[in-house]
Amino acid sequence: MYKSAKRDSESGFLQTVKPATKTMPTIEAASGSRRTDSPPAAALVVAPVAQENTFYKRYGKRALDILGAAVGLLLFLPFFPLVALGIKLNSRGPILYKSIRLGQDGRPFVFYKFRSMVDGAHESRNFLLHLNEVEGPVFKIARDPRVTLTGRILRRTSIDEIPQLFNVLRGDMTLVGPRPPIPEEVEKYEPWQRRRLDVKPGITCLWQISGRSKLGFDEWMRLDIQYIRNQSFLLDLKILLRTLPAVISREGAY
Repeated sequence: MYKSAKRDSESGFLQTVKPATKTMPTIEAASGSRRTDSPPAAALVVAPVAQENTFYKRYGKRALDILGAAVGLLLFLPFFPLVALGIKLNSRGPILYKSIRLGQDGRPFVFYKFRSMVDGAHESRNFLLHLNEVEGPVFKIARDPRVTLTGRILRRTSIDEIPQLFNVLRGDMTLVGPRPPIPEEVEKYEPWQRRRLDVKPGITCLWQISGRSKLGFDEWMRLDIQYIRNQSFLLDLKILLRTLPAVISREGAY
């Protein structure tokens, strides 16, 4: 079992201090373009992230999660057997992929996806590190040799993410929030990047509607922190409505 990530008292993590003079770009600018005029990482170390505890964040967000996840699962339920058959016919192994991810305040939880790679793919990750195509502690390959034929379809359409609606119903995740990282990635985070663990991880966020893997790692992290600072019902609704076009366009998806 992984231990929960600890808050760094020297980094200013969640410390309420005077904001830095530079500001984050507007939500509209960040979500509408792949480039943002973000402040340097040093500014984010001392800038506070948490907003006031609004009614929406206390009650409304959870209500939206339960409603949205329940409706999504009901709509997709008839297609579960077809997806399961495609996975089984293409490769041996379980239908669902389970892994340990870190949630709010670094708490570990079991994360679900439809399996899109060969069984045991995670064990071979270290042998493919030299093929990594993105910066930072994350690992992504556009044409990952471990991905199955069915898996490529599931990933391109984001259908592999559907089982995470169960995580939302359980309360491990939320519909809108930073993507849940694996523990090995968090160990390499800079102090300001750990602030994305201040909230529950989500299925979609600003990163998903802004180019996904085409964005640099630091820009991805800054978008997550920008979301945490500005989260509201209208912003969540906007992100949810823009997620479907982003999935259809398949921009940055692999």
